[in-house]
Amino acid sequence: MAAHAHRHARRPAFAIALAITAIYAGVELAGGIWSDSLALISDAGHMFSDALALAIAAAAAWFARRPASERHSYGWARAEVIGAMLNGLLMLPVIVLLVVEAVQRLIEPRAVMAAGVIVIAFIGLTINAAVAYVLSHSAHNLNARAALMHVLSDLVSSLAALIAGVVIYLTGWALIDPILSLVIAVLILMSTLRLLRDTLHVLMEGVPSAIGFSEIGNALAAIPGVLSVHDLHVWGITPDSVSLSAHMEIDRLEEWPRILASTRHLLHERFGIDHVTLQPEAAATRIPHKAVIKLWPSARQHRR
Repeated sequence: MAAHAHRHARRPAFAIALAITAIYAGVELAGGIWSDSLALISDAGHMFSDALALAIAAAAAWFARRPASERHSYGWARAEVIGAMLNGLLMLPVIVLLVVEAVQRLIEPRAVMAAGVIVIAFIGLTINAAVAYVLSHSAHNLNARAALMHVLSDLVSSLAALIAGVVIYLTGWALIDPILSLVIAVLILMSTLRLLRDTLHVLMEGVPSAIGFSEIGNALAAIPGVLSVHDLHVWGITPDSVSLSAHMEIDRLEEWPRILASTRHLLHERFGIDHVTLQPEAAATRIPHKAVIKLWPSARQHRR
């Protein structure tokens, strides 16, 4: 129920953030062209990409609310992960364009209207801070965090544009504009690569980073009545929804209801895993160790 509420809470947050970002992106672009500031123009371009990112995030959140069906038994929850990946990929061309233009400005410096840059960049910084505040209360999953990453990166861009404007106004050193643009590009690239790594990990059904795979195996094997655990799999449908499946060798099959209840309680309380599929196996039907992926014997098995 809580997760469902979070999803509904994200809809107005995305809409408000999208409206604010799109409107000011147009204002900032006009100001950058008027003042001939690369830092300001690049910041406007980044804000336009933010607007698109927020639109993608909102669409992904809408798809994720669709229920499970015969063709999609897990539902559409992965839509938010895909949305996060698209937002990460969207950042790459922005970074390339920013670097190319910055290098050109380093080779051929151009005059910048510093006073205009300072005013517009300060307003952009305020706008980005407000949008980041709105989104920070709804960033409950990878999709929302990806949208927030766009806005936070843009906040840094606005700050850099403001610094460039102040430096140029006080010293006349125009090279600070493309230099800070390159710094912005590096910061954005680092955040983007982390985002793409996280989304790929989920799409490849990797074990969530907050969960210790071997720790789970050892904990399950320590449950009274369990002889060993093998064919253990842990993966995330989304970073917030973790699933587990395993084969458990037990002393007597009639003890399975108690063991199952203990296992579910352990996985929920200690690891936060609720989507569980477990297969009991009697000791007499034990699979040879060489036939399993990994085996976690109980302490009792060790003593045999």
